[in-house]
Amino acid sequence: MPVLIIAEHDNQSIKNATLHAVTAAAQCGDTLHLLVCGDQCAEAARAAAAIAGVHRVLVADAPHFAHGLAENLAAQASSIARQYSHVVATATAAGKNVLPRIAAALDVAQVSEITRVIAADTFERPIYAGNVIATVRSSDAIKVVSVRATAFEPTSTEGGSAEIVALEAVAECGLSRFVSRQTTSSGRPELASAKIVVSGGRGLGSGENYAQMLEPLADRLNAALGASRAAVDAGYVPNDYQIGQTGKVVAPDLYIAVGISGAIQHLAGMKDAKVIVAINKDGDAPIFSVADYGIVGDLFELAPQLVKQLG
Repeated sequence: MPVLIIAEHDNQSIKNATLHAVTAAAQCGDTLHLLVCGDQCAEAARAAAAIAGVHRVLVADAPHFAHGLAENLAAQASSIARQYSHVVATATAAGKNVLPRIAAALDVAQVSEITRVIAADTFERPIYAGNVIATVRSSDAIKVVSVRATAFEPTSTEGGSAEIVALEAVAECGLSRFVSRQTTSSGRPELASAKIVVSGGRGLGSGENYAQMLEPLADRLNAALGASRAAVDAGYVPNDYQIGQTGKVVAPDLYIAVGISGAIQHLAGMKDAKVIVAINKDGDAPIFSVADYGIVGDLFELAPQLVKQLG
């Protein structure tokens, strides 16, 4: 049976998170179908058809799909899910919102945030803040699986030639309605997929210090900005900056932690980075246990010096 992948998109293009899900899905089955639900989403469908490894793009185009409300998307996916062996999505905020609804509708257990596909019915996933890796085997007829993006390379956006098939859209559920969206625009890379991340913690002391110390460094490195939960809770930055067990999980080539003590909650979200650099005045801070390079000192002196050295 084929594998169904839930696509994330903006009605014009497919989001990078979906490319990781396609890679994982290809290890679950040979035939991949990508579901695109949106409003006037023909451009997104064409972009989906070009993704390497995708065999068919299923398009449900209706006004009530415009804002990606989870109830409507889950209803559409559930209406066709019994034709598939797996339903797969990335473990983003959107994926975490819609997949449990699909699993409930199908009366199956969800396997969350897998990091490895051992077999079509067997997966690895981290538990206890990533300190233990569990091997999970599902006996359900349909496997509902969310994928941790950092564990799978993104597939290519080119080379595919999938057929595009229009679906009859399910009726609007009426369980929720779109009110408004507040977004922040930035010229920096997206946090979840950035190659370099500069992250700040409570040690920065204020939102003004966060901006003054870290933004110049991020600009020099063309890096994304992140933060610990403590910094977010203190109001230094918006919560979409949060990295950790209850935030985003990142695995960049370079992670620079400034003023972050390294609580388990935070380490769970960044310890898979290839190179970790920590700056903290406390030489016994837990962050140094995972850092490849550690600098013990005053971040208010060291961060500007680092910017200066980078030119």
